Amino acid sequence: MSKVLVSDPIDQAGIDILSQVATVDVKTGLKPAELVEIIGEYDALMIRSGTHVTKEIIEAGTQLKIIGRAGVGVDNVDVPTATRRGIVVVNSPEGNTIAAAEHALAMMLSLSRYIPDANASVKRGEWDRKSFTGGEVYKKTLGIVGLGKIGSHVASVAKAMGMKLLAYDPFISTDRAEQIGCQLVDMDLLVQQADYITMHIPKTPETTHLINAERLAKMKPNARIINCARGGIIDEEALAIALKEGRITGAALDVYESEPLGESPLRSLGKEAILTPHLGASTTEAQVNVAIDVAEQIRDVLLGLPARSAVNIPGLGPDVLEGLKPYMQLAETLGNLVGQLAGGRVELLNIRLQGELATNKSQPIVVAALKGLLYQALRERVNYVNASIEAKERGIRVIETRDASVRDYSASIHLEATGNLGTHSVMGALLGEKEIRLTNLDDFPINVPPSKYMLFTLHRDMPGIIGKLGSLLGSFNVNIASMQVGRKILRGDAVMALSLDDPLPDGILSEITKVPGIRDAYTVTL
Repeated sequence: MSKVLVSDPIDQAGIDILSQVATVDVKTGLKPAELVEIIGEYDALMIRSGTHVTKEIIEAGTQLKIIGRAGVGVDNVDVPTATRRGIVVVNSPEGNTIAAAEHALAMMLSLSRYIPDANASVKRGEWDRKSFTGGEVYKKTLGIVGLGKIGSHVASVAKAMGMKLLAYDPFISTDRAEQIGCQLVDMDLLVQQADYITMHIPKTPETTHLINAERLAKMKPNARIINCARGGIIDEEALAIALKEGRITGAALDVYESEPLGESPLRSLGKEAILTPHLGASTTEAQVNVAIDVAEQIRDVLLGLPARSAVNIPGLGPDVLEGLKPYMQLAETLGNLVGQLAGGRVELLNIRLQGELATNKSQPIVVAALKGLLYQALRERVNYVNASIEAKERGIRVIETRDASVRDYSASIHLEATGNLGTHSVMGALLGEKEIRLTNLDDFPINVPPSKYMLFTLHRDMPGIIGKLGSLLGSFNVNIASMQVGRKILRGDAVMALSLDDPLPDGILSEITKVPGIRDAYTVTL
């Protein structure tokens, strides 16, 4: 009989499910050395956030088939090591969806009716009805930033309450937004028209301080904002100033740039602000749900069935995985790159497998390309299991073709994406066994390794372009690590691919396109 080790406290419902197929040992509070000593006896390990599953622990788990994290994040698991050893890692990405959505709705209603302050007033022996005259949400406009699973549930409940729905999500198609009942608008229009704004997006470099002093200044005086997503999406200092000056009516926050919340101007605010200590997933049901979800996946894997929320590659043995992994990394990198070139809301992705890849198993490579494509929208929430589902939900159509003819490389991958910024294509191959090369950009031949910060230009092939661009970047203190030009014909159109040491400063792209001969410029962060 299989053996499962539970090394963090989980709900009994999860243990009951595991007990159907395995002997379950609950041993919490183990030190890393103690876990290394005993993990070799077990077929599965179930954790929450307390246990850090290191490379040493995984390598000592010679019988491990699966590691289950009862929650969303898996940053406490060495996923690459587990993947190399053919161990499935699963989480529960949807276990707290309802809890988080309901908390946002509760915050919105509490903010509208001043419930926390009214409650405190009555408990002090007061009976002050006049000070707590609130507002109705009925027929008000709710702006939803992020239409993932949580944002979509908020939308369905708000619609039932008679609210008008606006949404900003650069990774959602118009058709999908309309199915949910939202009018898709840009961010600036949303903040100008919404009476309530609720945030449901991950924190990324692009979303950090998405709500800043400039956007707060555009909001209605009666606007109220709710953030139960991630701290740092709102500039808290700018928000506190706007609230104190009465430029917006209220804010309700469950998450903060620094947690626990220390000295902050938010704490000195009155009834115009509601602050809770990151309670979005803190419901009895959510804790039960994540325990059941992960326990069921562990049970299924031990019975030889696939896991539904694997964050690595389910069902592939170490030998198969080692052969496919370099090409999956290539596909993921190309997907990330072409998605940024095409713009956030991609509608169509063409995937062409060339050379030897045309005759091999393609599904893992296609999924890897989608994972890369969706990374800017979902970050760690997208994985090899849900990438296809997430793409479908966002209205992304995928077309796969094969071309067995061999070009400069024995195997290559070509991706073409249609999005906000038009249609763009990239092609890549492997140099040697693992070194990735970008070999084509928008049908222009190049040969460059990808780097974290890249700049691409479309320009006329004419003298002086390279020098002018280099001088411009230098004036902004941007250092060029490498540069290559690709062209089809002499003095025709050409592309330039530059690897940079640092991200481009704000505003520099518009200056680049002012250089005579440069028609367009794109920056990419990989």
